[in-house]
Amino acid sequence: MSDQRVTRPTKRSTEVQNRSPVVQKPDALRTRIMQSNKSSGNESTELRLLTLMRAAGISGWRRGVVLPGRPDFVFPRFRVAVFVDGCFWHGCKCRRAPKQNRSFWLKKFRTNRARDKKTTNLLQKEGWTVVRLWEHELLMTPEYAMRRLSGPLKI
Repeated sequence: MSDQRVTRPTKRSTEVQNRSPVVQKPDALRTRIMQSNKSSGNESTELRLLTLMRAAGISGWRRGVVLPGRPDFVFPRFRVAVFVDGCFWHGCKCRRAPKQNRSFWLKKFRTNRARDKKTTNLLQKEGWTVVRLWEHELLMTPEYAMRRLSGPLKI
């Protein structure tokens, strides 16, 4: 008898070996499933702004107001729409684009910024003042973020 074991390829090991390095286009079902996943927003960053506004005595905001671009906070009395842009998703210079699939991510960031610009212009044409705050501003320079917000609110 031999102490050597004979191993047969398993289904899993065969799948790994046959995997193509080319990224496959997702099928219609997967696309539909992924599109149905709705984000609940950048909750931790929004909560940070909420905390800062409360500490500064700023009130009168509403959340979930139906306006173009779905602003994170709306001050209807002053017609001010506030967006908190996540540094990664909106392509802030404080973050690097991922190394893998870099061209996809750079295009994604460009389209996100173009959409932001279009939304800002549309709201301004409707008479709204738009304030866009970066995620890193809330974390690193909250006083600056509050000054930017309090200006249009005439506080």
